Amino acid sequence: MQLFGSSGTRGVVGEEFTPELVRRVAAAAAAVWDADRVAVARDTRLSGGPLADVAAGTLAAAGADVDRLGVVPTPGVAYHCATDSVPAVHLTASHNPPAYNGIKLLGADGTELSVDAYERVEDRVDAADALAAWDGVGESRRVDGVNADYRADLFSGVDRELVAGADLTVAVDPGHGAGSLVSPEFFRELGCDVRTVNADPDGHFPGRDPEPVAENLNDLRRLVRTADADVGVAHDGDADRAIFVDETGRFVDGDTSFAALAAAELSADDVVVTAVNVSQRLVDVVADADAELDLTPIGSTHIVTRVRERRRAGDRVPIAGEGNGGVFFPEYRLTRDGAYVAAKFLELLAGADATVSEVVAPYTDYHFVRENLTYDDAAERTRLLDAAEAYAREADAALDTTDGYRLDYGDAWVLVRPSGTEPKIRIYAEAGDAERASTLALDLRRHLDAVR
Repeated sequence: MQLFGSSGTRGVVGEEFTPELVRRVAAAAAAVWDADRVAVARDTRLSGGPLADVAAGTLAAAGADVDRLGVVPTPGVAYHCATDSVPAVHLTASHNPPAYNGIKLLGADGTELSVDAYERVEDRVDAADALAAWDGVGESRRVDGVNADYRADLFSGVDRELVAGADLTVAVDPGHGAGSLVSPEFFRELGCDVRTVNADPDGHFPGRDPEPVAENLNDLRRLVRTADADVGVAHDGDADRAIFVDETGRFVDGDTSFAALAAAELSADDVVVTAVNVSQRLVDVVADADAELDLTPIGSTHIVTRVRERRRAGDRVPIAGEGNGGVFFPEYRLTRDGAYVAAKFLELLAGADATVSEVVAPYTDYHFVRENLTYDDAAERTRLLDAAEAYAREADAALDTTDGYRLDYGDAWVLVRPSGTEPKIRIYAEAGDAERASTLALDLRRHLDAVR
């Protein structure tokens, strides 16, 4: 797919991402879905309101009635879709910087579109709009209360009494995103003492950028320490991811929390679906449980598609996702849900009667490094990828080309691939020794820098 990458389509507003692109995508989705009703939602980005108006107007012109949900986290949109059996156009750029916006498309079952479904929409993007007759134009209505209804539904999969009984203090950093409207109140209703930072919805993102990586979470780390909190929880812009900070204010890598969550869910013969940049932490957990690991290209679209395939084949997939905080619990709902993932992590703390650092300790023996190389145009991207392939073919390591080039050295691995959401080449490396991981990533980066 050229337009829809690993999770919808995104770009800088006014440059790659324009009202005209929103119109074309909405028109294509309307033609493919041929639905009587479609929902439109957005995150807190400043461009979200006007662009949601474009999407809603296009869908109505195609003959669909439109549910205007307002600012809602992606998992809240998924809840509305599944409950009302309507597909949705969601204006969000997830973890990307404030200047970006994007579109995720969700089906009437409440899951993001599969790879095949996205391809059908992409094939229609350049086609002529299929407009309704003058008397067949759809109506638009405002739908209130979606966030409250979604928040209430979260309790159906969480042991509320267990969490409440642990008397936890939770520091929450929604990063000014859509999670500001759900997560703080949800954790209060779970019986936690909640402290917040960056919890006002604000498309300027004044406190931090939307991506919940270590360098963006200094406010949360300070809050955990000053409030003597048991755990810190951070979201991205659309709150489909959850990242944690331990009781000392130390950042917990997403691969580490994913491994801890998986260890609590897995039984023999279960399947875990994850991406090719999988951490050895999760590999070890899956092996210990005598379960199966199924690797996909990076991105939620690919993971959703594979989970569906495995479940249709009769396999149990209790957990799936990636080490960036984007975890699925498919038996609850096949969507990434930051608030739900955080609640399951609170269950771990409460059930073990342990601190965050104690819960994640068995999964901290590896060191992970990520490097990003930004490119200016398609020609430079091609040069970098050609150099990556040459490096991979010459390396003395097992090569996996599921998504980019992953080199497995036995004691460590390194992966290079193009980002599906930004003009970047990403390099990932992991090893039991921090210097080994850094050396692998740096050596590959130097090789690519040399061709610029």
